[in-house]
Amino acid sequence: MTALKDIQDFLQQKNIAVVGVSRNRFKLANRAYYDLRARGYHVFPVNPHVEMFEGKLCYPNLLAIPEPVDGALIVVPPAVTEKVVQYAAMAEIRRIWLQQGSETDKAIRFCEDHGMTVIHHECIMMFIEPVRFHHYIHRWLWRRLGKYPT
Repeated sequence: MTALKDIQDFLQQKNIAVVGVSRNRFKLANRAYYDLRARGYHVFPVNPHVEMFEGKLCYPNLLAIPEPVDGALIVVPPAVTEKVVQYAAMAEIRRIWLQQGSETDKAIRFCEDHGMTVIHHECIMMFIEPVRFHHYIHRWLWRRLGKYPT
């Protein structure tokens, strides 16, 4: 289980890459990108198939970002995640959030073996304050069921 202190540390960072933004504006990566940006984060969109995202250059991978990145939120299919965490290691990104549905045991193990803090099996939308209503309900339910990180 992910520790709450790791989640808080990730969210205290200000330069966050969001891997998996899409032309489909209803995708979770896009929602997370918008919410992080609205809360003052400096957010870098990453997708090798998108050149521009919301009027900003969209980077093909984590190594292409020309500024230091404090953390990477990864919202891609599990098969892609394993390659993305390798790029994160090469880019010296030490905080990784594998959004629910993106994680694999191999990617988690890779992050741990390379000294990266890895958050997994958690939805970032439950933690970006202020939390939207439906994610607030989700968080409340997780607490009642004992699934909320401690």
